[in-house]
Amino acid sequence: MTDFEKLLERAKAGDKEAQEAVFRMYRPLLIKNAMEQNVFEEDLYQEFSATLLSCIRKFRV
Repeated sequence: MTDFEKLLERAKAGDKEAQEAVFRMYRPLLIKNAMEQNVFEEDLYQEFSATLLSCIRKFRV
């Protein structure tokens, strides 16, 4: 099991530090995808963030 998979397992188990670490890894991608015609869309960013957390909870190795 890779370090990343271990981190995801901890995040899935509810470890807040691990969840924050995964979130920080993907934050630039979330921000990039929340841009609509060069304008940052906060609501879209929030949706992407919620989706990421949902995916962490559903992760399976």
